[in-house]
Amino acid sequence: MVGTPSAVDEQPKPHAALRPVSLFEAFLFWLKLGFISFGGPAGQISIMHQELVERRRWVSEKRFLHALNYCMLLPGPEAQQLATYIGWLMHRTWGGVIAGALFVLPSLFILIGLSWVYIVFGDVPVVAGIFYGIKPAVTAIVVHAAHRIGSRALKNGWLWAMAAASFVAIFALNVPFPLIVLAAALIGYAGGRFAPDKFVIGGGHGAAKSSYGPALIDDDTPTPEHARFSWGHLLRLLLVGAALWCLPMGLLTLTFGWGATLTQMGWFFTKAALLTFGGAYAVLPYVYQGAVGHYGWLSPAQMIDGLALGETTPGPLIMVVAFVGFVGGYVHPMFGAEHPFLAGAVAASLVTWFTFLPSFLFILGGGPLVESTHDEVKFTAPLTGITAAVVGVILNLAMFFGYHVLWPKGFGGAFDWPSAVIALAAAVALFRFKRGVIQVLVGCAVLGLVVHWVRV
Repeated sequence: MVGTPSAVDEQPKPHAALRPVSLFEAFLFWLKLGFISFGGPAGQISIMHQELVERRRWVSEKRFLHALNYCMLLPGPEAQQLATYIGWLMHRTWGGVIAGALFVLPSLFILIGLSWVYIVFGDVPVVAGIFYGIKPAVTAIVVHAAHRIGSRALKNGWLWAMAAASFVAIFALNVPFPLIVLAAALIGYAGGRFAPDKFVIGGGHGAAKSSYGPALIDDDTPTPEHARFSWGHLLRLLLVGAALWCLPMGLLTLTFGWGATLTQMGWFFTKAALLTFGGAYAVLPYVYQGAVGHYGWLSPAQMIDGLALGETTPGPLIMVVAFVGFVGGYVHPMFGAEHPFLAGAVAASLVTWFTFLPSFLFILGGGPLVESTHDEVKFTAPLTGITAAVVGVILNLAMFFGYHVLWPKGFGGAFDWPSAVIALAAAVALFRFKRGVIQVLVGCAVLGLVVHWVRV
């Protein structure tokens, strides 16, 4: 976490002390943020608030939360979209592209390197021991995520019932994740109309309560010209976005065919990008259903390991898709058996492109509509319904991970009690002692090494 002076310790700067921020200065900040953005969306948003609102005063508290409330309504990683929004508001389209891209690129390069180490050296005793300890920790982390989201979202019996129904739908009936999201959105929309007190519970970040002094983009700063809504601008953006999607998808189809690994990855992760309501944990079951169950790009155990790597790297947790892409490309090399790393790196990059392209379009296209009001974003009832359903889906994911960790050879095999002990220790650290994800993963990795050493 970046150490910054608090609003109490530091006196507000007068307007005269605030100077315009150049695009290069902003570039350096977004680059640094890309390397220090650990802690998931809550930690990432906290870092941006400390740096942009409290310390640098590039944007006011009210404008920051206004942008955040909009990003919460969108599919996709809200912290990355918030960075894109503020970069766009300050420095037009290129500012948004730079901010959003630098939030992702460091994580992509790190994950490509870690994925290669995992594939090539995964059987080395030290590496195997580390991942042995990390897998039960990931199970506890997913359970903790379900609890965290549920405690915030399930405010009444209606929402509890939706969470239970979504769990039964995906666990017992194997209903596809997109259908669960659609049904939850429709129920939420209807509930917002006929029982708004049950479904419209508002955003989770509240309203601006603090003043940190004047900001470059203050509460009363007029909307800049580039942020004003224009049908012509929206149409041009949609055309550019369609071209940026169709061009690589068309080239992949013409070069490799529609059924090829890279082409199907592009199509699958485009759909996944539009379903990430509620954060990365919400879309992980869909990624599992497709990447593991349908396409066979990686195994269940590899999926758990990939989530662990995603937790330990900066950037959005949804970047676990880069691991999925790398492993799928490495195992199914499309450039010949002698170039598996190239295939994995290209697959990871393409998956990242198709996953994040919609996020940029949502911000650059929808930002002017949001800036035209400066009011609290409304119509959150469908999101409320989706978030409730997501709790049940995440709980199913935790059970899936737990099964593969505690009974690695199926229920017919032996119960892995050391993994159960590590999972319990991770749960106690998360729930009782409020330890961070990185601390829990490091501690469990050490325990895994010890167990692996004793067994050998």
